[in-house]
Amino acid sequence: MPSNATDLIDRYCAVWNEPDDARRATLLHAVWAKDATYTDPRADTTSAEELLAHIVRVRAGRPGARIVRTTAVDIHHDIARFGWRVVEADGTELPEGLDIAMLSPDGNRIESIIGFFGPLQPPK
Repeated sequence: MPSNATDLIDRYCAVWNEPDDARRATLLHAVWAKDATYTDPRADTTSAEELLAHIVRVRAGRPGARIVRTTAVDIHHDIARFGWRVVEADGTELPEGLDIAMLSPDGNRIESIIGFFGPLQPPK
């Protein structure tokens, strides 16, 4: 289990919160593996550039909002999961989401993220 997984995930979350496009790209390239992918209900990206474009769209739709990690980073076999939520500029907290991150074997890069919106639902 890499000791830096929490730091890696926090640096990834900071990418979403960075208002400057150039700085955001630098931050993402520091944590994102070559050919890494990102998938959530609204996006399916296959490059850092596609993810950066997605982040720009999300930020434009929620000016001043930020991503906050809401749980510890749970990790095994180079797979991490963590909860997060969007906090609007006025402080309104949106429902928590969940991300699953596949990490590089050395634990220094994210190879894939699969994101889910909202809390897990009980069985029907």
